This record gives sequence, C-alpha cells and structure tokens, in this order.
Amino acid sequence: MFSDILLAVDLTAPETQTKAVAAAVEQAKAFGSRLHVVTVVPEVHSGIVAGFFPKDFEGKALEAARQQLHAYCEKTIPAGLKVQHIVAHGTIYQEIVRAAEQTGCQLIVMASHRPELSDFLLGPNAARVVRHAACSVMIIRD
Repeated sequence: MFSDILLAVDLTAPETQTKAVAAAVEQAKAFGSRLHVVTVVPEVHSGIVAGFFPKDFEGKALEAARQQLHAYCEKTIPAGLKVQHIVAHGTIYQEIVRAAEQTGCQLIVMASHRPELSDFLLGPNAARVVRHAACSVMIIRD
C-alpha cells in the first residue's frame, strides 16, 4: 500500500521522536517500503537576525544536520530497510510537504508535541503538514 514513506524527524529533540520512528519502521517493514527520513534546518538568513550569524553559518548547519541525520538513522533504523536521508532547508512544514511530493511518498509519519491550548489539538507544524500534504499523514503523539 505504501511503497515510499516519509519520516520527518526533529534532531533537536530526538527523545520525542521514538514513537514516530517505531511507527514508520513498522509500516516500512509491513509494506516493504523505502523510508525517506527528512530533517529540516530552518532558515536564518533573512531579516535583522541574519546579521548575528557568520556568513557560512547555514552551510555549516546543513553539513552538521547531514552528519547528525546519518548517525541518528544508524542508531534508530534497523539494518535491512531501504533508507534515503534528506536534509531540507526552509520552513519546516513546507519542506516536509515538498520532500513527500519529490519522493512520491504515499505516507508521512511525524511526531507531534503535546499541544498547548493555542495549538487546538496538534502542534503547528503537524497541523500544517496535515492541511497541505497530498498524501496520508500519520501523527504520533510523543
């Protein structure tokens, strides 16, 4: 049913990703799917905030994210699964939706933090992914 699954992970809070990783791995095993694991490095190059960072900050941040993503996957994704690592750069929900479209994924799996009253049921990024994704989305509460 799902030949390609996108797992969105937040490397800044790996402890909150455990259940989502387990769910994505379970789905990938059940369907023999390729698992595309994406993390997003937010942009900081615009506005007044950008002046506080060195010019090569984003390049270094992207490289560090690549290394962290590979290490994270080695530790959390069982050997034998087909895995593609994706480091995106930009607005979190937009990059997750874009990665799903570019890889032809039929399912996005992601964790959602416990919502605050202002979030009304889902975290803001999870809610936006659900609204904008063209495929099914599985939200796993941490």
